[in-house]
Amino acid sequence: MSRTRRSATALRIPRAPRARRTFGALAAAAVLVAGAAGCGGESLEESGGGDKPAGESKGTLVVGSAGFTESALMARMYAALLTDAGYDTTVKTLKNRELYAPALEKGEIDVVPEYAATLAEFLNAKENGANAEPVATNDVTETVAALEKLAEPRGLKVLRPGEAVDQNAYAVTEEFAQKNDLETLSDLGRSGKKIKLAAGDECDVRPFCRPGLEKTYGIDITAVDPKGVGTPQAKQAVKDGVDQMVLTTTTDATLKEFGLVLLEDDKGLQNADNVLPVVNAEDAGAKDVERALDKLTEVLTTKDLTELNRRVDADREKAADVAEDYLRSKGLLDR
Repeated sequence: MSRTRRSATALRIPRAPRARRTFGALAAAAVLVAGAAGCGGESLEESGGGDKPAGESKGTLVVGSAGFTESALMARMYAALLTDAGYDTTVKTLKNRELYAPALEKGEIDVVPEYAATLAEFLNAKENGANAEPVATNDVTETVAALEKLAEPRGLKVLRPGEAVDQNAYAVTEEFAQKNDLETLSDLGRSGKKIKLAAGDECDVRPFCRPGLEKTYGIDITAVDPKGVGTPQAKQAVKDGVDQMVLTTTTDATLKEFGLVLLEDDKGLQNADNVLPVVNAEDAGAKDVERALDKLTEVLTTKDLTELNRRVDADREKAADVAEDYLRSKGLLDR
């Protein structure tokens, strides 16, 4: 995901007067002051960002969001927590990981909500090639450890994962499932049905999307219809019979509205996709950034995430409103 900030959609979270863009500038200023005083000073990472007078911004952070509901919700919760912690925050939406991952490495964005296994394999493929031996597993501890090894050389810092997990999932119409006696992805492979898959355009190369479905389950995918991951348009296409299956997620709260049912991933194609923040280590590696985001990590559950998605996708509430309401209901905002 690799567009520059200017091409992304921005949502401003207002705060105190705008501060410098990066922590690097703040840290440099701190070093100069310390030198003039003739004494040593802590780095921003060590000092936890430093204390600022009330009302003065600690700096500016750009929170990245991918182009689907759950990512938008997570990004806005991250932004609200960081704003509450004293930062100027902006949310920028980029279509997918192929765009926002390079932007994160370059410091064009500072924080993104991520999924442990999916990001680990994405970076694994970038580092070791498309046919690299998988590093993610069903074990979240193993998966995060592998992710950290791949992320650190790229200037990325992986924060603690929580209980909330959102794995890729595949859905067909209830009618299609009943007609073909389908309960699992293995059943679909054995059926020999030709499948046009509604998904993101990156599905053609993702190991746990089209390649994995073909290799692991023997599913005959004739084409990927690039309507996005679990978008209303993608689900409608399956409901209308234009496509036969949709890539969505285990926290999709609107499947019933489209007459869709999930097929079980009975061979464990999907790995430990626990939700966690990933930050640009230089720009957002401060301890108080981690503390602010940990507040959400500690309480968010898969059930919570599904309900938040439902409120946006089914009830048509605004993601920013739902995000703030959840944080306040959990007592996570002080201001």
